[in-house]
Amino acid sequence: MTAFDSFTLAWRTVRSNKLRAGITIAIIAFGIMALIGIITAIEAMNQSLKESFSSMGANAFSIRFKESRARFGPGDGDGVEKTKRGLKKKKSNLGKPILLVEAEFFKANYLFPGASVAIYRRGPGSQELHYGEKKTNPQITVWGGDENYLAVNGYSINLGRNLNSLDVQSGRNVCLIGSNVATKLFGDKPEKCIDRIIKIGSNPYRVIGLLKSKGSSSMLRQDDMVLTSYTNVRKFTNAASSYLLGVIVQNINELPVATDEATAVFRAVRKLEPVEESNFAIEKSDKFAEMFIGFLASITGAASVIGLITLIGAAIGLMNIMLVAVNERTKEVGLIKAIGGKSRYVRQQFLFESMIISLLGAVCGIILGVLVGNLFGIILNTGFVVPWVWVAIGIIICSVVGLAAGIYPAMKAARLNPIVALRYE
Repeated sequence: MTAFDSFTLAWRTVRSNKLRAGITIAIIAFGIMALIGIITAIEAMNQSLKESFSSMGANAFSIRFKESRARFGPGDGDGVEKTKRGLKKKKSNLGKPILLVEAEFFKANYLFPGASVAIYRRGPGSQELHYGEKKTNPQITVWGGDENYLAVNGYSINLGRNLNSLDVQSGRNVCLIGSNVATKLFGDKPEKCIDRIIKIGSNPYRVIGLLKSKGSSSMLRQDDMVLTSYTNVRKFTNAASSYLLGVIVQNINELPVATDEATAVFRAVRKLEPVEESNFAIEKSDKFAEMFIGFLASITGAASVIGLITLIGAAIGLMNIMLVAVNERTKEVGLIKAIGGKSRYVRQQFLFESMIISLLGAVCGIILGVLVGNLFGIILNTGFVVPWVWVAIGIIICSVVGLAAGIYPAMKAARLNPIVALRYE
């Protein structure tokens, strides 16, 4: 009797006990499906995030207002707060948004070679745009920028022209619209939007440009936007109180030096003393992507724990089933030993049976998990994702589960006395 004969007998036994084997396979499959499904969905989200944020320009950074935190208790009336690094923070600077005069002064005095500076301001979100009888969903965000806004934020013009200095200085009602806005308002011919009058709320705006699509996702609706000048966006009552600054350099290797120089220049703009902490933040374009990806990594850990707990339960169930199988087939084991079968062949048969059930559960769970996880890929408009590393890990885990669950019943069967086994009722 060879190992192949033992495997064949184990396979026949699994096929002959379809209900019992099917229930165990289903338990293992659901555990692996939960693990692989969540991992696949997270991989799809990661891919969507990387695609979305890579279009924002890896060689760009932004300067934003850093909000203060309320502080109470001793020392609150000192006028100066000490930070952990020993730097002092003036209370007059806490909670101070970036003003337009500060933004314009920085743009005029930041002279890093080859760098472009954009001034922009977030306008109202959740806006509904109208053209004739057509309207968009109330999810459009209005941004106010200048001639450098598109380059800093990774946009490019499909048709029409960019904002110019006259648009910015006069604050006239002109705008550029994202591809989703053009499709909603102008249907199959978005190019007709140029020089047409649309309404943002109740205010009429002339469309001077159509932006190329950046591939909006559920994470970032980058094509659901309207761009006007930052002087014009002040007309909206619910616009952001602080201006933003964006800087793009020619070479990504210059980014550290460029950010250091920007920090020095803007500290001077904000009139900060050397011992005072900066009351603004400099962020690279991929910071939020890294933050989301780190958050998804923690979800991956939680999913792994859930999957492992399920598989431990499946292993216990599989071991119980194999012990029942040993009791049911005691006479069969006795007969095998009586005709000269060795204990190792009996042990191999029960181990193979346990491994077959476990690996069948792994295959079913992996297929279901990949299909379920890629439903998120369809929603996020990403390609078909297969987490090959986790597929391999899932197979290894199920192999270990099958081995661990089958080794004790197999050893119990192998130790049976053939005379006692043949007389077992």
